[in-house]
Amino acid sequence: MSNQMDSLDDSSPPRHPRIIAIANQKGGVGKTTTAINLATALAAVGQRVLLVDFDPQGNASTGLGIDRERRRLSSYEVLLDGLPVDQALLSTGIPGLDLIAASLELTGAELELVDSPRREYHLHDALAAMAPSHDYVLIDCPPALGLLTLNALVAADTVLVPLQVEFYALEGLSHLISTIERVKRTFNPRLAIQGVVLTMYDRRNGLSELIARDVREHLASKVYQTVIPRNVRVSEAPSHGKPVLLYDLRCAGAQAYLQLASEVLRQEGLSREPIAVGAGR
Repeated sequence: MSNQMDSLDDSSPPRHPRIIAIANQKGGVGKTTTAINLATALAAVGQRVLLVDFDPQGNASTGLGIDRERRRLSSYEVLLDGLPVDQALLSTGIPGLDLIAASLELTGAELELVDSPRREYHLHDALAAMAPSHDYVLIDCPPALGLLTLNALVAADTVLVPLQVEFYALEGLSHLISTIERVKRTFNPRLAIQGVVLTMYDRRNGLSELIARDVREHLASKVYQTVIPRNVRVSEAPSHGKPVLLYDLRCAGAQAYLQLASEVLRQEGLSREPIAVGAGR
């Protein structure tokens, strides 16, 4: 496994904006929660962030309080109709954070892409043509390794993997890493692993500690020091249309995502620590 990770290291300088795909082929691992709250935390430290909701379920859009009436122009139109990114941007009400929402039409995008020329590069081409108005683009991928996720991996500089602390964690991660390696060889030679973040960690459960230790032994420095705990407030926040950082800044989950953002910034050579986000904004 460690050899797999080493082969994905990429020392080339980052493009602007930095494009990070947040991906895991398994659902229910905290992928969308991580996308929403990492994007919010990066915006809180003054980074200009675009979150692309690329999951047909549209949970990232819902979690940011964007109702379906506002999703008339979405990631579907960007992907398949050639809509310029700048025309699909939605304000989230969070300073520095924009969104391209997902709509129900994205459900059929996999089939529509099958016979499309350059089918793997649609999102890459759209993001490459966007105005340089953001520091980071985060892509919330669907929980499957299909053409939508492939488009995200081809467009991305790096992949951030939320990994639930569970018994089969490493088995699923090995499959994802193999996919990333194939994409790197075939479509996107700059693609690298940004990092693996352990989610749904329960300190009261001894198994969580054993699995976390096992993951760190296999992946070493690719695993973030920050772990995201199981937290009721994190689970409640999406039903209020807010990131947990705005729903309850002081809860353990919100503080963990601020720490994760700090680690990401240090990876990028930015030493600034996350600042406080006002609750209830």
